[in-house]
Amino acid sequence: MENFAPTKSTLMSAKNSLDFSKKGFELLDKKRNVLIREMMSYVSKAHELQEQINLTFSRAYEALRYASINSGITNVEDIAMTVEEAKDYDILFKSVMGVEVPKVNFEKKELKPKYGFYRSSAAIDEAMKEFNNVKYLTYELAEIENAIYRLAMEVKKTQKRANALQNIQIPKFEEIVKFVTEVLEEKEREDFFRLKVVKKKHKKDT
Repeated sequence: MENFAPTKSTLMSAKNSLDFSKKGFELLDKKRNVLIREMMSYVSKAHELQEQINLTFSRAYEALRYASINSGITNVEDIAMTVEEAKDYDILFKSVMGVEVPKVNFEKKELKPKYGFYRSSAAIDEAMKEFNNVKYLTYELAEIENAIYRLAMEVKKTQKRANALQNIQIPKFEEIVKFVTEVLEEKEREDFFRLKVVKKKHKKDT
């Protein structure tokens, strides 16, 4: 037990701290539950997107394989070099229970070929279309996976704080309240007993 005076002011302070700690734990517990629900909704979306990406990648690589056979690997590589670096997106942030999660804004557009028709084939066009679809699905998946990571970190931090309150702070203040209450009650009994003795003695003297 810490060194402190078992007084009424100490008891009041301990009770206030205990009440504050309990309310803090309740708020953290609610925050954790909201974060977990939000995170699980993102996880569900991530699974769906990953399946779509896998399927689209499969179609894209199959088309690329045919294109390499029909047009030659060198020609396919030259055409691939005409595709510009992706810059058609903006990253914004929104707050979820105080956690800044990313939002990737983009407008889905069909890829405009920058190669001549004489060098291309239907397989190359198909591969370009499918890889373009993969790009936009990847934007969505990157947004969701980043959000999951940030939310998971906040859940971990919130859980740690809630555990500290539940397992350390609350029991500590409960013990202080119990100890000081018992000391004060014992003191009251002693004061009452002494008062009775004084009254009895006074009565006897009179």
